[in-house]
Amino acid sequence: MNYERERIDTPDGDFLDLDWSRVGSNRLAVVLHGMEGDSKRHYVLGMVKALNRGGWDAVALNFRGCSGECNRKPRFYHSGDTEDLHTAVLHVAAGNEYSKLALIGFSLGGNVILKYLGERDGALHPLIKKAVTFSVPCDLTACEVKITQSGAGLYLKRFLRLLHNKIKMKMQVMPGSVDDNGYNQISTLREFDNRYTAPLHGFKDALDYYEKSSCGPFLLNISVPTLLVNSADDPFLAESAYPVREARENPYFFLEVTDFGGHVGFFAVNRLGEYWSESRALEFLNDR
Repeated sequence: MNYERERIDTPDGDFLDLDWSRVGSNRLAVVLHGMEGDSKRHYVLGMVKALNRGGWDAVALNFRGCSGECNRKPRFYHSGDTEDLHTAVLHVAAGNEYSKLALIGFSLGGNVILKYLGERDGALHPLIKKAVTFSVPCDLTACEVKITQSGAGLYLKRFLRLLHNKIKMKMQVMPGSVDDNGYNQISTLREFDNRYTAPLHGFKDALDYYEKSSCGPFLLNISVPTLLVNSADDPFLAESAYPVREARENPYFFLEVTDFGGHVGFFAVNRLGEYWSESRALEFLNDR
């Protein structure tokens, strides 16, 4: 599969890279990756291929700084940043090619989608008809604690290494905007977010960022059919990331908790070679 890349400008003078995979459909799914992912991660590629096989065009949104090139601003992306998703939605809708849009997101990208759907509520673009999300940390504060305490040291080291690469790139492209003095002393996401994410994006500190960016408080406002699939064995998710009450009280919001799947690891394969998550997403999108 070969993507066709399109670069679009953001209202604040930055850019977003969209990677398209078209089959000539009048239905489009916008796919969002997780933390330090991109459009070429296996779970995104697999979903895009499954969407195409199922008769959907697909476009994968790369968050700022995740498409292989440093973005233009000191800021980058974060779990509650819904404005870039909105920019992409307005752009793809303006082409008048599609009669229906769906949103699909993984982990951080899923949090962005659920928050976006809930916070816009009555102002949601009318072409958006459904959404599917996987492995979403609905309560960022509790999930940050869970990750730190769960023994997921290898995951943390990987995230912090990748984030460090972004900081070093920004130091080269825009000297003085950030620095990495003492970066090796950072051992948790909260420490990173206190030092970088919060000040770069207008939050008081990491806890303020987590509180304002968690999708949990927005779930009751969702007004289009939306599926959240979280696995019971996900090492990153705290108990509060399984919003049973919200699913019970909101007829548009559906929660499925699988026994297995870890974090974005729904790897059971069907006869078409699709992962379970890909088949489930298509089933939900195509269900009338």
